[in-house]
Amino acid sequence: MGRGSRFIPFCFSRPSLLQVEMSAEATTAPLPAPEACAPVVPMQHQPTGGAVGVTFDLKPLNPSSKYVKLNVGGSLHYTTVQTLTKQDTMLKAMFSGRMEVLTDSEGWILIDRSGRHFGTILNYLRDGSVSLPESQRELEEVLSEARYYLIQGLVEDCQLALQQKSDAYDPLCLIPMVTSPKEEQQIISSCSKPVVKLLHNRSNNKYSYTSNSDDNLLKNIELFDKLALRFNGRVLFIKDVLGDEICCWSFYGQGRKIAEVCCTSIVYATEKKQTKVEFPEARIFEETLNILIYETPRVPDKALLEATGGAAGGGGGPHRADEEDGREHRVRRIHVRRHIMHDERPHGHQAVFKD
Repeated sequence: MGRGSRFIPFCFSRPSLLQVEMSAEATTAPLPAPEACAPVVPMQHQPTGGAVGVTFDLKPLNPSSKYVKLNVGGSLHYTTVQTLTKQDTMLKAMFSGRMEVLTDSEGWILIDRSGRHFGTILNYLRDGSVSLPESQRELEEVLSEARYYLIQGLVEDCQLALQQKSDAYDPLCLIPMVTSPKEEQQIISSCSKPVVKLLHNRSNNKYSYTSNSDDNLLKNIELFDKLALRFNGRVLFIKDVLGDEICCWSFYGQGRKIAEVCCTSIVYATEKKQTKVEFPEARIFEETLNILIYETPRVPDKALLEATGGAAGGGGGPHRADEEDGREHRVRRIHVRRHIMHDERPHGHQAVFKD
């Protein structure tokens, strides 16, 4: 470099050949804010009216230089060969001369790959670690890029993060299955929300079933699933397949049973007993709505109880309060009789007597 020349760093914001003319009058002018910096080389010195004018030309960089310009799928990155060759990856093979690289007319090295997560790749090569995205989809995209560039450490980090997300998955609707009366009591007493329990046990029967019983039993189970999704977070739904009843709904509030809807009965058909399973959909839905008055806070809303004819409704003195306490602990049972006597009815006619 000549005696009168200087080595001046210059910053550029887009990949193109730039020329900067500097005079004695402009040496004090501030430079624009840089986005990426590269060395420039002086071209010539020309005297201009007593002042010295210096013209600099930015030379295109090549893979063998210290600095590297990368065009990854249209995303432009500026880094060093040291960063790219720090770990044993495909990028190290590219910039250590073991692989052929493609450059455009301006010296940008082309990589035919999406550049969306290439910044994450570079940060991992610089520091050996990087903050991974929270989204599972973006995690999978980073994992795909890490596999392409053969960055084993980043591949393992992404796989671990995905596994943790899978293990920490919170199901939308959780329905406990009762395995014993003691477990049922613990679940109901410890739950601050209202509880709806469906007991269904088709095998617990010594008689044959009527023609529509199987369909009605399935309808009860389907309604349970729909209600569990609709009132998820407000009501705890549990299933019991070990009880004595064939199909029975129980409704609990504040740890005690409030109502019960039994869906089975014993009927006569052709002079023999049969078990009939019913599907009282409207009644079940009504009791599910009624149980919502026992949501937290644990003290039921008096206005709501009064409007629905609950135990807290109405006025009165101490005697009235005692009567309400007695009514509050009463369980509404809606079910058909389990056994009915044969009566004088046409042959083959099925009758159901309700309490």
